Amino acid sequence: MCGTIALIVALVIIAIFLIFMLPGLTGAPYVPTLKKNLNAAFKKLYPMKKTDLLIDLGAGDGVVLKAAASTGAKAIGVEINPILTLIMKIRFCHNKRVSVKCRNFYKYRFPKETTVVYAFAVSLHINKIYQKISDEAIRLNKTIYFISNAFGPKDKKPEKQFDSFYLYKIEPKK
Repeated sequence: MCGTIALIVALVIIAIFLIFMLPGLTGAPYVPTLKKNLNAAFKKLYPMKKTDLLIDLGAGDGVVLKAAASTGAKAIGVEINPILTLIMKIRFCHNKRVSVKCRNFYKYRFPKETTVVYAFAVSLHINKIYQKISDEAIRLNKTIYFISNAFGPKDKKPEKQFDSFYLYKIEPKK
């Protein structure tokens, strides 16, 4: 009996690891953003408008999507973890301002309406994320604002900083 319980506990722990930590190897560990810090960052760094479309790369539990939608902006969550994607789809099923995609964000093409991108990623991947946003700014031929939580790309100076959040203005290279 004890062996069966130990096996079940071990399988649950392995499942939790695979669902929440394994995606971290691609630059997308699940670490929730604190709501109060996020709302203050949006107010100080980039006050969202109804005309904005925010893309949350690695949307996790949807805290950023909810904050953006509460301002009247549209928001798209791009999440590689199918369990978190399902949770967000259920959470936002009645919110027409929010949509969720289960995809690798490096392969996701931003809609032309995109104005701001948010990411909370490990420092190892932040330069690659910045480059992805820069490539999309070139493809769309428009300026995209990037809010990074915790880490900023090397050799890039933020337009503004508040707490652990950095705002970058990424313009298409001409």
